[in-house]
Amino acid sequence: MALEIEKLLDETGWHLLAEVQDNARLSFSELGQRVGLSSPAVAERLRKMEEVGIITGYHAEVNTVALGLPVIAVIRLSSIPGQNVSRATAAVTMIPAVVECYRVTGGDSIIFTVVAANVDHLEKIIDEVTEYGTPTTSLVLSNPRKRRTITSVMLPEEPVC
Repeated sequence: MALEIEKLLDETGWHLLAEVQDNARLSFSELGQRVGLSSPAVAERLRKMEEVGIITGYHAEVNTVALGLPVIAVIRLSSIPGQNVSRATAAVTMIPAVVECYRVTGGDSIIFTVVAANVDHLEKIIDEVTEYGTPTTSLVLSNPRKRRTITSVMLPEEPVC
């Protein structure tokens, strides 16, 4: 599997992956022009990247303010001794307002991002998770880096063993 991934992620493959991350709605023809491949070759590369799990989906970026969800908060949840973290994680991910959730190491056991209509809505979400641990909430004031394109530059220069 690793060899197939390496073959897919040559210079052209990384370029194609960057283009798709920046705009997944580009046609195969447009992508091909940008990376120097034919449309069928682009389609085949992307299909293979999906098959091996490099590309796991295509998503729309949504303006939560336009939808009436202007409050964004990051909540850290420290675990209660004896509490099952897997059970807490499962419960948190079932809350509709939770848009991201990470199980982490350190003093907190779960970190998640929520969207809310207002502070009262946020308070209800916080109240909902308190049975699973002690929440610490930070309101998001702005998001100067929405999403970073994953590129080969992020890989270490020397192989990590």
